[in-house]
Parts: sequence; structure tokens; C-alpha cells
Amino acid sequence: MSSVSLNKTSSSRSSSSRSKQGARVVSQTPFDAKLDVDFRESVKRFDYSTSVDCNISSSTSNVPSATISAYLRNMQRGRLIQPFGCLIAIDEQTFSVLAYSENAPEMLDLAPHTVPNIQQQEALTFGTDVRTLFQFPGAAALQKAANHGEVNLFNPILVHCKTSGKPCYAILHRVDVGLVIDLEPVGLDDVPVTAAGALKSYKLAAKAISRLQSLPSGDISLLCDVIVKEVRDLTGYDRIMVYKFHEDEHGEVVAECRRPDLEPYLGLHYPATDIPQASRFLFMKNKVRMICDCFAPSVKVIQDKTLVQPLSLCGSALRSPHDCHAQYMANMGSVASLVMSVTINGDDDETEHDQQRGRKLWGLVVCHHTSPRFVPFPLRYACEFLIQVFGVQIHKEVELAAQSREKHIMKTQSLLCDMLLRDAPLGIVTQSPNVMDLVKCDGAALYYRKKLWLLGITPSEAQIGDIATWLLEYHSESTGLSTDSLMEAGYPGASDLGDEVCGMAAIRITATDFLFWFRSHTAKEIKWSGAKHDPDEKDDGRKMHPRSSFKAFLEVVKRRSTPWEDVEMDVIHSLQLILRESLQNSTINDSKMIVTGPSVDDRMERVDELRIATTEMVRLIETAAVPIFAVDVTGNINGWNNKAAELTGLAVEQAIGMPLVDIVGEDSTEVVKNMLSFALQGVERQNVEIKLKTFGHQENGSLTILVVNACCSRDIKEDVVGVCFVAQDLTGEKIVKDKYTRLLGDYVGIVQTPSALIPPIFMTDENCHCSEWNNAMQNLSGLRREEAVGQALLGEIFTTSNFGCRVKDHDTLTKLRILLNGVLAGQDASKLLFGFFDLQGNFIEALLSANKRSDEKGRITGVLCFIHVASPELQYATQVQRIAEQAAADSLRKLAYIRQEIKKPLSGIMLMQNLMGSSNLSKEQKQLHKKSTLCREQLIKIVDDTDVESMEECYMEMNSVEFNLGEALEVVINQVMILSRERQVQVIHDSPAEVSTMVLYGDNLRLQQVVSDFLTNAIHFTPSFDESTVGLTAIPTKERVGTKMHIVHLEFRITHPAPGMPDYLIQEMFHDSHRVSREGLGLHLSQNLVKIMNGTVQYHRGEDTSSFRILIDFPLVHHINS
Repeated sequence: MSSVSLNKTSSSRSSSSRSKQGARVVSQTPFDAKLDVDFRESVKRFDYSTSVDCNISSSTSNVPSATISAYLRNMQRGRLIQPFGCLIAIDEQTFSVLAYSENAPEMLDLAPHTVPNIQQQEALTFGTDVRTLFQFPGAAALQKAANHGEVNLFNPILVHCKTSGKPCYAILHRVDVGLVIDLEPVGLDDVPVTAAGALKSYKLAAKAISRLQSLPSGDISLLCDVIVKEVRDLTGYDRIMVYKFHEDEHGEVVAECRRPDLEPYLGLHYPATDIPQASRFLFMKNKVRMICDCFAPSVKVIQDKTLVQPLSLCGSALRSPHDCHAQYMANMGSVASLVMSVTINGDDDETEHDQQRGRKLWGLVVCHHTSPRFVPFPLRYACEFLIQVFGVQIHKEVELAAQSREKHIMKTQSLLCDMLLRDAPLGIVTQSPNVMDLVKCDGAALYYRKKLWLLGITPSEAQIGDIATWLLEYHSESTGLSTDSLMEAGYPGASDLGDEVCGMAAIRITATDFLFWFRSHTAKEIKWSGAKHDPDEKDDGRKMHPRSSFKAFLEVVKRRSTPWEDVEMDVIHSLQLILRESLQNSTINDSKMIVTGPSVDDRMERVDELRIATTEMVRLIETAAVPIFAVDVTGNINGWNNKAAELTGLAVEQAIGMPLVDIVGEDSTEVVKNMLSFALQGVERQNVEIKLKTFGHQENGSLTILVVNACCSRDIKEDVVGVCFVAQDLTGEKIVKDKYTRLLGDYVGIVQTPSALIPPIFMTDENCHCSEWNNAMQNLSGLRREEAVGQALLGEIFTTSNFGCRVKDHDTLTKLRILLNGVLAGQDASKLLFGFFDLQGNFIEALLSANKRSDEKGRITGVLCFIHVASPELQYATQVQRIAEQAAADSLRKLAYIRQEIKKPLSGIMLMQNLMGSSNLSKEQKQLHKKSTLCREQLIKIVDDTDVESMEECYMEMNSVEFNLGEALEVVINQVMILSRERQVQVIHDSPAEVSTMVLYGDNLRLQQVVSDFLTNAIHFTPSFDESTVGLTAIPTKERVGTKMHIVHLEFRITHPAPGMPDYLIQEMFHDSHRVSREGLGLHLSQNLVKIMNGTVQYHRGEDTSSFRILIDFPLVHHINS
């Protein structure tokens, strides 16, 4: 039942969502079990829609617990597998066989081909050591995986049958009694891969992943449309769909890519029972589910009698489809399927130890094929990775939607405050906006002092009175009720309300008075874009089909509305509190205290850090075993080690401060200049040959030949502050065969140097196993080098479990996998904001930089990763920045309060103007009244401009109305008259007579705002003397468009004496800047508003005068005198 009482104490929104979801799981499982029984017991007919409606309407207590247990046991421990592979279950301590599928002996070439003898018959039986069935390398790999905590990290293990050498993929997972091994034969045309090469299978999805990551945010439909196309290209299935689960657990096909001759299912809604809760649990366990042929006979799993219950097949890729699902597929014309679960992070307040429970099944990517289809494990592995990336992108979109809802809440709160300015509570139902603008609903009603005020679609007055009586009698302990089904909530008169009123949210505003919102049934909002069918067509012969699912869904929701979201109930509850306080005439005066965030200039601290870093760099250079020297951004040497001094004869004290180009040979000057130029731009040139002059006792005209690598030195802001050159001496030999080995040795020596200057570094090989874990990384993580080297970076070092360096969630591990895969695929250096827990449980936030490692032939051999950890000083500065940002957010809230306070006197002004407008006024008085109204409307629009970003980005919506151009210009003149008198500057308005007669179509208030702003700035920057003037002229030019329509090209000229506007303000007007003056910001926003109105702004500077020129086009409606 989806009804909730509104109590005085409220829990968090996330816990509310979890409790609702948990309640739905508990309540739906008995329905799923009852449907399963109905299907199995039906002989001739199974009417799915009637069964669903009947079960949903019945009580869960009618389903015996034994039936539920049998149903769940059959779903998870069904004893049957698909025939495309075989299964063996073993004891993970002794490796003895506990269970196996009947086809295992034949598939593993253990079955005799002649008259069997005893030894052949006993090759696979209970108690057999599974390692004896495979050749040594595979058996050893199975043993290594079984001894590890995360066996899935080793999937797939390539094993070969002992007798025939036939290759198979062994895919392991743990169950309650031991290990289950799924064995799939490797195709004759397939290139076998192992877990060590599993990362290569990700390259199959690299193009699709890049496409997903390049999509713009904010369009979840586009994201879903792209994923179905990419999965089709990757797998070749006939139909690919994205199913999305809604909050009430029902599903919808939100994207589809299909063969043209297939019936479309896009837009199909189906009830929650279509995918039972038990199946959803299995989708969370097994992220990729393949059915090769729904018509293929299942294979039985036989097991040792010592096992007390059937073997759990939850995590097995071979698990046979349920009878009901196989029938459903057959009726769709689908023979094979591939289903991939899309999971996202659930509630943010889940603890790190509860990550799996914190995952949420957002939906499914489902592939259907009209003929049998087998997808090999490496391709399924690539699909799983692709869907993980898709899940990360979906999670981002969900977060963006949540942020959008939060913005909506802020706007709604302003709306609530606006309602308080009226006569509570009647103003919220008799004026506009009203309570129906708060939340999405079809009707609303106020039941106050035995009287009713109705809005939209509502029950009759008598029925609302009856609902109020029912609430007082049965829900007297609560302050209200929300439900998507009054019938399920227990209201006796629900059936009399019909389909127009199904859902209701009610709040008590006094002891006996209520405010109601009503919603109609969901079915009226549902449209299916699938093909129509004959209404007389029935689901004969136990037939089920998406059309019957859709029919079942309509049966389920015909007495139910869309659920009330937590955000909506928060808003309703806020209104309830406000109304109750207002009606009790109690006022709470909040103490208002302005908190000014501390202003910290940390630039000097960073300079000190860079100075310290430079000192450490010099120390490192001096102790290195190879020639190393460094220069600053000007090209002067600031590092010169002993090896460089030994080779060139130039002492350290002589070298420091010299320009590098002064000590290189003439033929190397341009090369060095180019290297410095590229390095200062962040481009590091490698293996460049240069020649250095020799000095002192070695000065004999010879040159020292070096091959150098340039490394950019960066500050904590990632800005380049210098260049370090690591060199190799090639003097006396032109070709050095061991150059690469020596450079690599020197490089590793530098990496392992226990210096504070060397950052935490780790390396991987091409299979993502750790090959280096330097001293700084060891100190940072607490994990010793000998424990890290040789281990899998993903899953053994960085993991979501309680060993190694634990990361917060699966998304973090997925992002790291994407980064490594991209670098191994040949991408340039990449960066990732990365966080993990060290072995002491401390959380470390850092920037991870990944670079490819190559051998002398250019082949990528692994990844080199740097961890950039902020210094304590920078962390403190970041904390201070966050405090400052919080203070800025507080200031924005106070600004919102000030805006709200301004609206109060504006409401009074509006009331007075309305009273004046309704009285008998002379013509002149009416003109004055009109001008003051336009000024007030302009002020209201400016006060409501909370989204300044929209103006800065030039995508604000204009409100176009018919307006008189002459009146708008008179309003502008009136707005600057006081300032002109103070400045002793005369404003002259000189426009053609026809301007005052033109009625145009556009946003007159924005036009008044921008012309007034430019005119005000012109007055401000006009020198004050007796005859100083500022001119405003509007020059219209009409152009006929078609036969009846005219466009007016308007040029507004605002002329003022030289020298005119300061140059910096003109720059700020046309160019966005973070450090802009108040006047510059106003000019910039006004210029953007003109752009939004498809106009342009120019500023002309002459010898005697300067002028703004505003060019805008408006449609001409008519002339007043025509």
C-alpha cells in the first residue's frame, strides 16, 4: 500500500526512500509467488492482466509462506542450467567435486567413446579433485584463484581438458557451500584470453566508451539512445532496449534500437510484477545474463547427498531461464537474449562498508535476437565494462536531476513566502499563483471552517467533507496523509470517486481544517508507441506478451495515480507549517547575523612552497648518477648536478644563473630553444640530442653530446614553473645499444630515491599488474613495496573490500579502470581525481596522473602513475575556500531574503496602482499611472532575476508583449531625470514623431532596462558643466516582410561629450572577466540582454562626442493613429 501519514517528526529523504523501497520489495514478493503459482497451475488459459490485478488487490497474508519459500528456492536454486556450457561445484578447501551438470563429462571429453570401464566412469564423480580434470597450467590457476578473496578478479581462467586438450573458459564465483565453476568451450575461431589479458577485451568497447563520455550532460534520453546503438554495433542483436525502473518499481522502455521489420516496444510501460523482485536480486548478483536459446532443453545439475539444499545458481552465467520467462520470450518471437543490469550509487549516506547494499538497480539494457545467439565471454566482459561506464554516466545525470529538483525547491520556497503575503489561508486558493502551482496535481481543495474552495478536478463538496471526516476518525494521530490510491489506503468511498480522483495528499492546517491535492489515475498519462493490436486478441494457451504486460500495467494503475515524490511532500509539509503558524497568529523572528567568510590570500604561502620545492630539486639533482640540469621559465640554469659538472668542466657555482643557450653548441641552440618553448607549454620532448660546450681543464674545443628528456616542473596549481633535463652522455659513441636500458635504470633510480621531492609513484605492466611501488607511495598508503609488486592493481591493491587500499565505491574503481584502459590504448597522459583509504583507515584525496610506458620499439608496455597529494597548507587553504564558499552561499540566501522583503512594498505599490487605475483619472493622470506601472513591472523583473548565469550565457527567455515604443522611451527618460539633475547634465530626447505611434511586439521591460542602463552610464561619465548634454535618439527603419508584416530596424543612439566611457569599462562590457567592476558588470549584462533580443551594441568614440549605438529589430503590430 502506497500511503504515508505525515507525522510531526520527519526522517531524512534518503531513509524514506529506502524504507519505501524495502516495503515494496516485501509486499511484491508474495504477489510474484502467487503469479508463479497461477502460471504453473493454468492448463488452458493464463490471463496475465487479470492475475496481476487480482493479486495486487489481494492481501499478502493470503499467500502461504511455504509458497513464497518454494518460489524463491526455485528461482535461486532451480537445479537446471543452459546447455551452452557445463557446471562443477567444488569444496574450496579440498577441491573435491560437490555437484556437476549432466553434460559435464561429455563437454570436458571425459565420457567414454567405447565400452566404458570403471576408470572412465569415475573420471568425474562426487569427491573427485577437480584439478585432475585439467592440464597443469589451468589447474594451478584454479588453485591460485580459489585461495584468493576475490575469485572474480581471475575470470576467465583458460583451462585445457586433461585428455583432449580442449580449451575452455572457467568462470568462478563463491556460493554458500564452496566454489561454482562455469565452463564454456572456447570457439574454434576465437583467440583465447585469460584474466591477465582481460583488460584487452575492454578495448572492444573503447570506441563506445569514448562516445558515451563525449556526450553533453543534461540529456538522459540521448545517453540511452546512444547506448542501444553502441550495444547493437558491439553484439549484433536484433533488438536492444533500455528499461528504466520508476520509483514505484514499474518499468518503461525509454530507448530502443531494432531491426526495421520488428514491432516497436518504445514507450511500453509494464507492471512491477513483469520483472519479479527475485529476478532483480539475481540481476544485482549477475550483472550480465545471457540466454542462448530459450527453446533448448535444460541440463540437470546433480549434487552430492551431503548438501542439505539445492545448489545456489544465483551467480552462474549458465542458470536456466525460468519457465514463465522462457514462455514470455517465445511469445515475443525472441529466441536469445542478453540482459545487462545498470546499477548506480544509492543513498549518499551509506557507509563505505555497506557499498553493495548501497547500489541501486536503475534499469536494464536488454538485447533480443530472433534466432539462437551465443556471445563469448570476452565480449560479454567488454559489455559489462561498457554498461558500468553507462551506469556512471546515468548516475551523473541522476545527480544533475536531483540538483535541478533542489533548485525547484528553492523557487518553491519563494513561492510559499509569496503566499504568506496574502490573506491566509484563502489567498492560496483564490489568487494566482495558488496551491496547484506548488506540486503537479489535477485538482486542489481548501476545507476551512466548514466551507470549501475547489480548484481543478476534485471530488464533490459532499465527498470532500466525507474524506475530512474519515481522516479525523482514522488518522487523528497524524497531521495528514499522502497516497497514490485512496482505495488501497482504505477510504470506503474510493470506488465512488471514479478514475478522475485516485491519489491524494492532505494536510491538516487546524484541528478540523484541511488542504487537499488530488491526482487522477496514471493510465491517462501513459502512451505506448508500439503497434496497435486487435482488442479481441487474448493470451490464449498460457500466452504472455508485452501487449498483455501493458494491459496488465493499465489494470494495476487504473485506480492509482503517480506517486507523491519526497520533494513534493517536503514542499507540502513546509506550507503546512507556514499556514499553521500564520493561522495561530504566532510570529517567529529569526535572528539575522551576517557572517563574513575569512578572506585568505595564500599566494605567498605557495611561493614559499615553490621555493622549498626548488631547494629540494637542487639537492636531488646534485646526488643523481646521471647528468641532470634544470632551468627556470626564463631559461636560466637553476640546477646543475655533479655529473654535469664532471662532463663539461663547468662548476656548479659557475653554471647557476647562466642562460642555458650560452653553454650549448651552435648547432644545438635552436634545438634547445624549441625544447624550452615546448616544455613551457606543457609539451615534454623526449630523446633529443644536444651538444654542450666544455670548460676549464676540459676546454679543448670538444663538445659533450647528450641525449636529454625534458620534464616539466609544475607547482601545486599545475602551472609550469621550470624544466628539468635528464640526460645520457653519448660522447665518443654515436650509437649506444644499451641506451634504453641505462636510461630506464637511471629513471628507476630517481623514482626510488627517498626524497621528499619525488612524488608517490606506481607503475603497471600491460596487464595492469603492479611493477613499481616507490618509497613515497609506500609511505602514503602504508602498503609495502614487496606486498604490492606483482599484484593486480584493480582488485588486489585498490579494492572495494576490506583488504588493500580500499576505495569508496565501485564507481571509483570503474573510473580508474577507464583511465588505465585509455592510456594502454594509446591515449595521451590523463588525470583523475582519486581517493582511497590507507591501511590505517585514513582517507586520502589526490590527483592521479597516468602516462603510458613504452619500450625502445614504441610498444606500450604499461602505465606510469603519479599521485599528487595536496600539502597541509593547501588543504588548509582549500578548507578556508570551502568556508568562504559556504559564506557566499549564506549571502545568497540573505540576498534571497532581501529580494523577498522588497516584494512586500512592491505588493503595496501594486495595490495602490490598481486602486488608482480603477478610479476616474484624467488623460494626463492615466499616462502617469501607465509610466509608473511600467517602472514597477521593470523593477519586479529585475528583482526576480536570480539566474544571472542565464544572462551571462545568453540563453534567458524573453517575455514578448505588444507595447508602445514612445511610452517605453518616456519611462527610460523618467528613470534618469533625478540623476541628470544631480549631475547637472541635460538629457535631450530627439526621436521622429512616428516613434511615439509605433506599437511593437517584444520584451518592453528588458528594452527599458538596457536603454536605461546605457543612458545612466553615459550621464555618469559626462563632465558636469552648464551646457553639458546627453542625447537619446531612436531611429526606426521599416522593412516589409511578406504581404502584411513589417519589421522595424531600430537604432538607439545615446550621445555624450568626450572623453566618453573609460577604456576598461568598454573592455568589460564586451569581454567577460572574473574581476569586473560594478559598472562593467551592468554594461556586460545589458549587452548580453541585447544579444538575447537578437540585437547588437556598439560604442563609437569621436573627437568631440562618443555614443552607444543599440541595434534591435522588432515586429511592427500597428500605429496608434492608424
